[in-house]
Amino acid sequence: MKVTNFGHACWHIEVGGKSLLFDPFITPNEIAALVDINSIECDYILITHGHEDHVADVESIAKRTNAKLISNFEIINWFATNKNITNGHPMNIGGKWKFDFGTVTYFTAQHSSVMPNGDNGGNPGSFLVETDEGNFYHAGDTGLMMDMKLIPKLMKLDFALLPIGDNFTMGINEAIIASDFIECNNIIAMHYDTFGYIVVDKQQAKAKFEATGKQLRFIEIGESFNI
Repeated sequence: MKVTNFGHACWHIEVGGKSLLFDPFITPNEIAALVDINSIECDYILITHGHEDHVADVESIAKRTNAKLISNFEIINWFATNKNITNGHPMNIGGKWKFDFGTVTYFTAQHSSVMPNGDNGGNPGSFLVETDEGNFYHAGDTGLMMDMKLIPKLMKLDFALLPIGDNFTMGINEAIIASDFIECNNIIAMHYDTFGYIVVDKQQAKAKFEATGKQLRFIEIGESFNI
């Protein structure tokens, strides 16, 4: 499984012979300026919720690649109605579906959701992805929540992408608790440094995780690694 960071909550994951792109927010993101979205290929675009900093590049990438959108019912309908993107798979909280790369569960997230034009963005969510190459959790934008304790009952995670920037989502201390809840010690940081509100001290964050026997990885924008 190859994982690439495109900044904020946007990740490109190659698994099962397919390419998944999560929450594309690249062109408006100043710290991702070196990423060329026209070079990004994907078969699926998974969208956790409707905020601009998670959907900004969905339209351009989806129309170029014909990637299938996976998100909640409201977001899929919004892109079909407003952007003429009809290649979508609607889901809702707690539901799962088997795709050709693996099984996706649209899990809860404690946040808010609205589309860029103010339309209803449905309930915010997150993704649990189960594949032959490993299982992972893209938490989307969320605060710490007791629902996370359900995840180990659903699957064993190989790694998790957790927001750590605080203010809009969990902070570092809450992310440590979240890693206990989900029973996963291999944590990859996301949703930090993009805006002034969410700048973090990376060394301090890593030290806090290490003190609890956990690993927190910071992946540079544009960097890839294999799991």
